[in-house]
Amino acid sequence: MERMKCRECKKGAVKNGRSKAGIQRYCCKECKKYWQTSYVYKAREEYIDQQIIVLKKEGCGMRSISRILKISLVTVLRRIKSIAGRIGRPFAILKGKEYEVDEMRTYIGNRQRLYWVVYAMRRDTREVIDFKVGKRNLKTLSRVIETALLSEAKKIYTDGYELYKSLVPREIHRQTKYNINHIERKN
Repeated sequence: MERMKCRECKKGAVKNGRSKAGIQRYCCKECKKYWQTSYVYKAREEYIDQQIIVLKKEGCGMRSISRILKISLVTVLRRIKSIAGRIGRPFAILKGKEYEVDEMRTYIGNRQRLYWVVYAMRRDTREVIDFKVGKRNLKTLSRVIETALLSEAKKIYTDGYELYKSLVPREIHRQTKYNINHIERKN
């Protein structure tokens, strides 16, 4: 029996038959995961998730990523969903900082299915501290504003959207279209 390390738990694994293409398969005794050392279909390779992330950051569309990596469009979509599921909420909040809050409209599938991405960003480091995806309503906005308020924000800068007036206390709220340049640039 040949001993090999598991990709997931790094424990010992053993040979476990061959694939249809004749490539050796392995099984982990601890976590019961199966894998091969090489694959015929490139989407199974370990580096593909990293490549998808890099290409997405560069602004490539789904079909472009599929074509460049020579994998199926459905596989790209599934991988992006699994990568997104592993992303945790950002949580690097310091007290007494200034924040910019803004919302951005997008759609899924067709233009009738509108969604809004509301997020707050620190002014000094331009780091996103919280975000929420949903409808453009009080519930979606209040979750992001609540995070900024819990961090005892010194100032919160927003655009001219009226719901912000009811959520942010007047003494720390600055409603202007010129002082939120950083977050607008990110949009």
